[in-house]
Amino acid sequence: SARRNMSVSTQAAFESGHTDQIHDCQYDYYGRRVATCSSDRTIKVFDVAGETQTLLANLTGHDGPVWMCAWAHPKFGTLLASCSFDHKVMIWKESEQGVFSAIYTSPATLHDASVNAIAWAPHEFGLSLACASSDGCVSVITHRADGTWDAQKIQGAHSIGCTSVSWAPAPPPGSLVAAGGASATPVKRLVTGGCDNLAKIWRFDPSAGWKEEHQLRAHGDWVRDVCWSVNMGLPMNTIASCGQDNKVFIWTQNEPGGEWSKTLLNDFGAPVWRLSWSVMGNVLAVSDANNMVTVWKESVDGRWNQISATE
Repeated sequence: SARRNMSVSTQAAFESGHTDQIHDCQYDYYGRRVATCSSDRTIKVFDVAGETQTLLANLTGHDGPVWMCAWAHPKFGTLLASCSFDHKVMIWKESEQGVFSAIYTSPATLHDASVNAIAWAPHEFGLSLACASSDGCVSVITHRADGTWDAQKIQGAHSIGCTSVSWAPAPPPGSLVAAGGASATPVKRLVTGGCDNLAKIWRFDPSAGWKEEHQLRAHGDWVRDVCWSVNMGLPMNTIASCGQDNKVFIWTQNEPGGEWSKTLLNDFGAPVWRLSWSVMGNVLAVSDANNMVTVWKESVDGRWNQISATE
């Protein structure tokens, strides 16, 4: 499922040139480029700005299926991250048009199993990448002022394995409506999903590192994806989770530090693989094992209604 602005309703298909299954497809910040990654161990970058799609780059360096790719915010330059079954995370930088080179490859000590998901932090937090692995650990790779990369790990984040990771938005909930809220210090938070049927929320403490803050219990099987919605400074946190149990839950926290309440969005009758919020954070796209992508919107009475479906 391509995570991008879902106000665009046109559809287009093009031949990727991958020789095996494609696992992810990501538009860049401006919607002009698409990166795809595949079991053929490659990542391909396409220019899609015009009527045609042009292959710009074919990135090789992973030794196994590449599960996910992610563009960094353009304020950091043209950077693309990827993660693979080969236990590695790689970060690629475009030095000139269509020329990408690997500027970071995770050391063998970072993860000792498949790295299943990656997510760039909101740009307000600097250049940081969260990674979720089948070894049960979550790592956060951060670019330092001296040009080096530093990695912090959440050991044993999920027993059996970690499938997904998503950052909380940088604006603190309520900052839009609170007096002087613009000066509130953003807090780094992550939500992760795992093979222990749990989603977990983590908070970063500058003195103590990443600490578990909440456990979200509802799924009866592996949690396949978690996705934190943009709050636009409104006083509410919203997270979507999906699972092997065919269900999608919407989790809401009405005030900072408050309890999380859940709403069952739908039982899809098939495992649900990926979730994606719209740029405004009020529309959710869901992709499931029936090869369906459905789009859902919350109504004023708090109910979630399906507004479109694509096979």
